[in-house]
Amino acid sequence: MPAHRVDLVSRLATTPFSATPALIAADPLVVRHPGLVPYVPTWEQMRDFTLARTDQTPDELWLLEHPPVYTVGIAGKTEHWPRVDNGIPVVRVDRGGQITYHGPGQWVAYLLLDMRRRGLTIRPLVRHMEQAVINLLADYGVAAQGRSDAPGVYVSAAKIAALGLRVKNGCCYHGLALNVDVDLEPFHAINPCGYAGLEITSTQRLGITETKEQIGDRLIRHIKSILQ
Repeated sequence: MPAHRVDLVSRLATTPFSATPALIAADPLVVRHPGLVPYVPTWEQMRDFTLARTDQTPDELWLLEHPPVYTVGIAGKTEHWPRVDNGIPVVRVDRGGQITYHGPGQWVAYLLLDMRRRGLTIRPLVRHMEQAVINLLADYGVAAQGRSDAPGVYVSAAKIAALGLRVKNGCCYHGLALNVDVDLEPFHAINPCGYAGLEITSTQRLGITETKEQIGDRLIRHIKSILQ
């Protein structure tokens, strides 16, 4: 196993325990904070977690950041890819959606959920994810909304959070990305989520002054609340 993947696995590891139905009911979402981690081994780890899980495996939420990377969904079209060579790698992955950017200062929340156990299908789960971000922004007096034609969360016409999921055997992985104090310049080189000229914003640009860590804690609370 490559060294960077061993390091990621160690960061995600916790004290072993037996996942009984009672434990799943009492603590339905195990939250992990691996920090700033490379994209590809993280993707591989959440895919492996999903393939290996059983009906007794607790759901997990990973809140983390990635070094600069563009990711492209299964149906992603090259016409939306970077128009300039800015040195940022492009990775085609197994989620839905087009191209987006991840980088430091953006919280990425990966939801590893047994959708069957929670009685969820894709569309309601996407709405739940959007609502968690909408509720977070409402804490700061910022009005936000989703769009039926383009999943994500928007403040006026500017996108602040992107979503993408993959479902295998009734369980999902990938999740949402919320812009906090991320550098927005790399978005200008692409058609974000497949939309030319789409404006991108962040909590920093909206004048929200809480720290990234405080915003991350709020995001976790709102995700957990909306899934209960």
